[in-house]
Amino acid sequence: MRNLIALFACSFVMLSASASDAPHAAKPAPDAAKKTADAAAKLAAELAKPAKAIEKPAAEHGAKTSPSIVAKPLIEKPVIDKSLVEKPPKAAVTAATADKAAAAISAPDDEDQVDLSVRIAERLAEMRAKQAARVAAAAKAKKAADAKRKKEAALVAVAAAPKVSTHWDYDGEFGPDNWGKINPAWSQCGKGSRQSPIDIRDGIKVDLDEIDFDYRPSTFTEIDNGHTVQVNLARGNFLNVGVDRFELVQFHFHRPSEEKINGKGTEMVIHLVHRDARGRLAVVAVLLERGKANDAIQTVWNNIPLEKGQLGAPGIELDAFELLPNRREYYTYMGSLTEPPCTENVLWLVMKQPMTASPAQMALFSRLYPLNARPVQASEGRMVKESN
Repeated sequence: MRNLIALFACSFVMLSASASDAPHAAKPAPDAAKKTADAAAKLAAELAKPAKAIEKPAAEHGAKTSPSIVAKPLIEKPVIDKSLVEKPPKAAVTAATADKAAAAISAPDDEDQVDLSVRIAERLAEMRAKQAARVAAAAKAKKAADAKRKKEAALVAVAAAPKVSTHWDYDGEFGPDNWGKINPAWSQCGKGSRQSPIDIRDGIKVDLDEIDFDYRPSTFTEIDNGHTVQVNLARGNFLNVGVDRFELVQFHFHRPSEEKINGKGTEMVIHLVHRDARGRLAVVAVLLERGKANDAIQTVWNNIPLEKGQLGAPGIELDAFELLPNRREYYTYMGSLTEPPCTENVLWLVMKQPMTASPAQMALFSRLYPLNARPVQASEGRMVKESN
């Protein structure tokens, strides 16, 4: 700025000199030339002073003033405010004071910022706590809902499954399809691999041991047990096959026959159940067809108790030998009982020749039990032997 002002002053002197030298201009008076020289000298002296002392006056006149307007006061009245020269120390004092003031102002600002940071941190902590509480509540609700669904599913499963019981039947909820589910002790009815009855096909013809029936007239008791009519014989009736000896325990009836031979059954069948000294079972199956009346069967019908579950003891004798066919050829295989608990490892001996019962005898039993036969079971590749 100082250089600019000096340049400007020099330019002004040169312009003044050129004006005095103009051929057509009037010559200035000697006083005017002297005044111009004095003003230039003062201006040079002022330029020698510190820059800060003259910066403000220059700024106050501003760049907007034209050179002719600015030059006039500089020449006619070059007034320099001495207070401007004394301002630097004042400015230094003002800067120190400003620093203190800034420090004083900044202290509350810092405290406010700390308070704001604390409030923000507290708010964030509160929000996180609420979020954690919501997550925990949702997890708890989900766990409760899952537990409720599992409980309801268990109740539905229990309601759908047959209740554990000792009752069974030949159809409906307690029928053969559900025997293995009704009671855990009867699981073989559903899971066994050697179940009876079966459809006897393609028996291997061999020389089987002859069956020796050592039956004799015996006293008996009789019961309608809700599944069939069953006759329990006094001890002393035996079956011998090979080296094995079994004692006749009871016999009962099924309608229609449970056994099938090459896919064909009969109207009824008698099962004579035997047990040996080691507890093994052997069942002889005698198929029944319509024909001549059977005396032993008639004796049984005559003594059926009036009430189901009632045990009758007629006090007479019955000869089980009358239930057997004259021919002794048979089929044999390993199977199970055909009613719960469906015990396996039962030796089955199915007589090839049927016996007969009169239509009236057949009709009487059908009134009591029109259907009390288990469906045929899978043979599972079991070997079946047949007498030559």
